[in-house]
Amino acid sequence: MNLIDKIPTPGLIAVTLLMTLAPFSPQPHLLEKFNMLMAGTLGKPVDIFDIFWHLLPGIILTIKLVRAHKT
Repeated sequence: MNLIDKIPTPGLIAVTLLMTLAPFSPQPHLLEKFNMLMAGTLGKPVDIFDIFWHLLPGIILTIKLVRAHKT
């Protein structure tokens, strides 16, 4: 977990925002994949990986902020 603590928070916030909203047009992948999940069409491994890939910086940021708050 020391690796997560070494990541600069402002840079991680920027990456999280970019990955959450990417691509900006026509709609973000996360929104598209969420719609697919709600429709029951999210089944391909690449789609599931895509959700994980776009959420990864947010997960790391959450871990970092929780760890910083506990200390």
